[in-house]
Amino acid sequence: MSSESHPVPSREGSADVRAPAVGRRRDAFYSGTVLFVAGAAEEVSRLPEFGVSRLFTEWGMDPYLFVGTVWAAGLYVLGVWMLRSRGDHWPMGRSVAFLVGGVGSFYVATQSGLAAYDDTLLSAHMVQHMILSMVVPLFLALGAPVTLALRTLGKRPRAWLLAVLHSRAAKVLTFAPLTLALYVASPWALYFTHWYDATLHSDFQHEMMHVHLVLVGSLFFWPLLGIDPVPGRMSHPFRLLVIFLTLPFHAFLGVTIMSQSELIGGDWYPNLHHVMTWLPDAADDQRVAGGILWASGDLIGVLFFVVLFVQWVRASMQEARREDRRLDRLERLSAHSDARDSR
Repeated sequence: MSSESHPVPSREGSADVRAPAVGRRRDAFYSGTVLFVAGAAEEVSRLPEFGVSRLFTEWGMDPYLFVGTVWAAGLYVLGVWMLRSRGDHWPMGRSVAFLVGGVGSFYVATQSGLAAYDDTLLSAHMVQHMILSMVVPLFLALGAPVTLALRTLGKRPRAWLLAVLHSRAAKVLTFAPLTLALYVASPWALYFTHWYDATLHSDFQHEMMHVHLVLVGSLFFWPLLGIDPVPGRMSHPFRLLVIFLTLPFHAFLGVTIMSQSELIGGDWYPNLHHVMTWLPDAADDQRVAGGILWASGDLIGVLFFVVLFVQWVRASMQEARREDRRLDRLERLSAHSDARDSR
């Protein structure tokens, strides 16, 4: 890597300083439209050319997200252990969904090689975005952690949790039109305002963006699945309708990102190209990112549509069996009453 430096006005504009040409978001400064980074350019310049193998070899650690991941997995495992230690059953599928599909996917998205390149390639970030906003919330909800907590917490903590679930705030936050609006509007706000630019220049905002994607996705998917006793649960036909309404959104957003001439992130990605010459053209990578959002969003949306349809069929079959048993009981009672009257 070239060691070329450029004169850069200080933040106050009173003196010139010397800084490497480009680098990661840490300790970033702007001078006009050119990005300069103090102390972290060398770290990024060591990133090898991206490939599938780098997803497995470039692992790192975001400490706050790592701690949160460990706590979430640990509390869930503790809850399952408490249930089984007293002889109660907890479905293995729910544990696998929460720990592998939910927490595991979050860990991979924020700690693996995907996270190492998430501010270097917009396409890598977009894969991360889809995992955090759709895959992680879907599997967390399938793990039914609220149900697990209600079955394992003591009397007072359980009462607190129930109070939260029945609170007005919970009802508002899980109100279907609101969660749908948040889920649809959030990516538009992220990529078509200065929000995404800010996440590239601040570690804290970058990590909070990851948390935001999971939270918004969870508010949207949790009531739709209807496994946990959260407010906002809807009938199965309405759930299918809501998911159907989201399918064009991913296509429209993806096509918009692919076709626009203005680069997401401004000069961030073109400037990185000066020291990381293996990087693709920023406009080409943005078109790939838009295609990833379009294709993966529709694919996951269709799969979720199928999951909801299967849930609907199973619920209908269970309801039919309950009705058959009720009619059988009524028939037996009627026959018994007739026999007694004939005597």
